[in-house]
Amino acid sequence: MQVETPTILIVDDEKSSRKILNDLLKEKGKIVLAKNGTQALELAAAQRPTLILMDILMPDMNGFQVLEKLKQSDDTKHIAVMFITALGSHNDETKGLRLGACDYVHKPFHAEIVQARVGTHLELAKQRRMLEELANLDALTSIPNRRQLEKKLDIEWANSVRTGEPLAIAMVDVDFFKLYNDEYGHASGDNVLRRIANILEAQLKRPRDLVYRYGGEEFCIILPDTESTGAQHILETCCKSVESLNIEHRESTVSPVVTISIGACICAPKAGESVEKALQQADQQLYQSKRQGRNQVHIKTLPEIESVS
Repeated sequence: MQVETPTILIVDDEKSSRKILNDLLKEKGKIVLAKNGTQALELAAAQRPTLILMDILMPDMNGFQVLEKLKQSDDTKHIAVMFITALGSHNDETKGLRLGACDYVHKPFHAEIVQARVGTHLELAKQRRMLEELANLDALTSIPNRRQLEKKLDIEWANSVRTGEPLAIAMVDVDFFKLYNDEYGHASGDNVLRRIANILEAQLKRPRDLVYRYGGEEFCIILPDTESTGAQHILETCCKSVESLNIEHRESTVSPVVTISIGACICAPKAGESVEKALQQADQQLYQSKRQGRNQVHIKTLPEIESVS
């Protein structure tokens, strides 16, 4: 799991405060500076910082107002915000915490306190990111799970609607997997799924091409900006790569080793059309692959997808 360098956005209308905080925190991550609330909102949206340190008293809009706007946007509402304040009122601190601030640091700055509190919240943010990533990964195979697939499909479907580029969606099933489990045991079956997930992932060379654990012995492959010929090549390579693992399967009537069947549809989505229909079409092509002998790929190109009723 890749660990990213944290970004800290410091927002204060006083240049001296920005400099002090920059010097105190520059070893903890990338520092971005803003001198007012408007700049803070622009930079928060563009940079998606890990943590924001923000003064409460600023001329154009105060820190409370900026925090409220941050919380109104899906892109910035999860960013941790610490207030910088010279105010001593408990009411002000209470207000900030109720609006969603995670902590306060007080002026004049005490170097060790600032560093310790910022360090704590950066670590908490790192742990939150790790938990979010784990929640999107399949526990057995460590590839993205069905929850993440649904998000990716929505994104790529919208991209295809906007650009007019084709989208390939493929369903993958391990041939006679129940018989494999019965013969070799579930622990061996789990190992097969892990190995298949790894080798399928290795066949997908472009960053947006991804394989997901759909459930049981089924996987789903998403190939954005891919027409029929390209999809056929990639998916046939996936089939051959699994067969080349040479995992013994005495109970298979297709091959003496573990194989997969794949069904896919190539679609050019338009506004108002349903991604669920495309998944159903891919599933129907998977059924065709199974019915016609397994260990093969069947693809259907769909010029149109039925609109959502």
